[in-house]
Amino acid sequence: MVNAVVLVECEIDRIQEAAREIAGLDGVSEVYSVAGEVDLVAIVRVRVHEDLQRVIPEAMARVDGVARTETLIAFQVYSRHDLEALFSVGFEPEA
Repeated sequence: MVNAVVLVECEIDRIQEAAREIAGLDGVSEVYSVAGEVDLVAIVRVRVHEDLQRVIPEAMARVDGVARTETLIAFQVYSRHDLEALFSVGFEPEA
């Protein structure tokens, strides 16, 4: 699994529409509207590195209203959710 964080700058009047369209792309798991130098942060999860090209420059960057993207590829993912699942094996609540 390849994980990437994509910082997205949008045209000011197209942020919501761009966010909805990006959220619907295959490989995009979440899109956050944020304050700061960028307008949106998209989380991309794909099977292989080559799929990033299909999702980011071929689809996301072409969404109407997207002015610029910057991609941060994750080397390692640390998630509290994943750690809790790992350490709870065998401790499922009884019904």
